Amino acid sequence: MSAPTTPDGHHIVVNGRKWRATDPAIPDELRDELQRSLMAARRAIAQSHRDDDPEAEREARARVQIAKVALGERGDPWWEQSDQERELRWTDGLQKLGTTGDRD
Repeated sequence: MSAPTTPDGHHIVVNGRKWRATDPAIPDELRDELQRSLMAARRAIAQSHRDDDPEAEREARARVQIAKVALGERGDPWWEQSDQERELRWTDGLQKLGTTGDRD
């Protein structure tokens, strides 16, 4: 079940709080790759806390930021970007995360 969105589709609403929605222009396969990378980075943050490893935490938080920007959930609002800027944003994020984003 997906969260309700604002009328303009720019945000989702969770427990009464607005969060920026994922860019709907991202192809499903690439969005899935970015979301998998995001969740892996979040798990790495939790592991860094268990390991008391501040450097690993910094690296994992940097990967979360890259994934969130690539998804359009942080950084310049996706609805203010051109189609070309939007595609560049998610392909750049995939590259930085070491995910190819290749589609067969």
